[in-house]
Amino acid sequence: MNVRESPRRSTQAERRARTRDALLESAARGLSRYGYGNLVLEQVAREAGYTRGALYHQFKDKQDLTLAVSQWVHDTWQQEVGTQVEQESDPVAALLTLARAHTVFCRRDIARVVVALRIEFTGQDHPIGREVERGYQALTDTCAAFIEAGRAAGSIPEGPPAEAVALAYVGAVEGTSIALAGRVPQDAELVAAAAAGALGLDPRTPRTPRTPRTPRTPLTPRKSPH
Repeated sequence: MNVRESPRRSTQAERRARTRDALLESAARGLSRYGYGNLVLEQVAREAGYTRGALYHQFKDKQDLTLAVSQWVHDTWQQEVGTQVEQESDPVAALLTLARAHTVFCRRDIARVVVALRIEFTGQDHPIGREVERGYQALTDTCAAFIEAGRAAGSIPEGPPAEAVALAYVGAVEGTSIALAGRVPQDAELVAAAAAGALGLDPRTPRTPRTPRTPRTPLTPRKSPH
């Protein structure tokens, strides 16, 4: 006789983790749409399927929640984008892969969190603003390192300081990917073309080099990008 095993009940820690993830994703959507100042915690909890009390059981206030969202978005970005970039040994390939993968990431309704927070807290001495700026600086530093490696290999032309080009590259990737955000099937290639132009490459043919020419540059030489 076959004895059917009872399904395993989830542990309290597993239930707590699911609740936390649902609240973080709901808050990320809210921050992307409305910004920090207009974020309503009761609405965040309701859209996640929980009560406001459940939210406060996980996060002490809106600032605590937003800082947790910033880290959660970074971790998600690292899994979906960063891991692809880390597989590239050529700096141009890494930068173009980042542009394409970030475009796919921006099709999600959580992708505008960092940009929205950065705009909202610009010029303010605030924990959220400082955290966002640290992540943004880390990303531009990483891109500058790729640009310097590409120039050393001869695959990226000389020009303005690498830090300035990195800022232009990040701006092109973020702005174009958010503007397109899944509007056309070619959004990733259009963003790659914008990124190639910022790097001084031919934007008509933003193709990934096939033959690695330099040792791999780490994706995160400093703190995480988001």
